[in-house]
This record gives sequence, structure tokens and C-alpha cells, in this order.
Amino acid sequence: MPKKDIYHDTVKTALLKDGWTITHDPLKLEIGKKELFVDLGAEHLIGAARAEQKIAVEIKSFIGRSDVDDLEKALGQYTLYYDILEDLEPDRELYLAIKELVFSNLFEEPIGQVLLRKKRLKLIVFNPTQEVISKWIP
Repeated sequence: MPKKDIYHDTVKTALLKDGWTITHDPLKLEIGKKELFVDLGAEHLIGAARAEQKIAVEIKSFIGRSDVDDLEKALGQYTLYYDILEDLEPDRELYLAIKELVFSNLFEEPIGQVLLRKKRLKLIVFNPTQEVISKWIP
């Protein structure tokens, strides 16, 4: 199993505070002879019909040598997980969880705006100090 991100427990706590139930820690994806692990799987009851919304959350700390290098790696991993989830669990939405500082440094800049405008990924933005989700970007 892969090593947990430094913000793993922070995001888990933030999701719980936001009313989510953690169903997988980690969420294991098996494809052929390969196993991959998305950091978290979670569910949330919505509406009067009590329908379940399911998500998978990949957490990234962005503590490498550059934010852009970390972004490139995160996008590659996100794309791989997205495509596999689409086949294995099409009702589960994939999110990339990043801290507020990473959001402002990357996604409020032109490089991140391109990705958001083209809807390349879904984000959960969290405050690591307060352990809360500050933004959902579907």
C-alpha cells in the first residue's frame, strides 16, 4: 500500500465535518494484475430521496521542487484514476484535494484557470489549519 499524504488525516477530518462518511481508506482499484489506491472513498446522503453521492479523493500536498512539476504528476495520476473509475465505478466522482495555498498559487493563475475552464479536474480545496473544506469545484 502507498504511503499516506501528509494531509491525509486533515482531509479525512474535513470530509467528516462536511457530512461525508468515509467508506474506503484507501479505495482500492484493481485492473488486470495491477492494484492502484486512491486515498479515500466517501459517500454522502443527498436529498429527500436519500440518494447516495459517491466520491473518490486523491490528496496532494504539493511539496515537491515546484508547483508545476507537482501539478503535472497530479494530473497524470488523476487522469489514470479517472479513466479506471469510469470503468469500475462510474457512479463515483473523482476529486483532487489541495490546500488553499496551492489553489491560490496555481488555480487562481492562468495555468490553473485553463484547467478549470476546460473542466479537466474536480477540486476539493481545504484549510489545513482548521481542517475544513473551503471550496468544492465540480
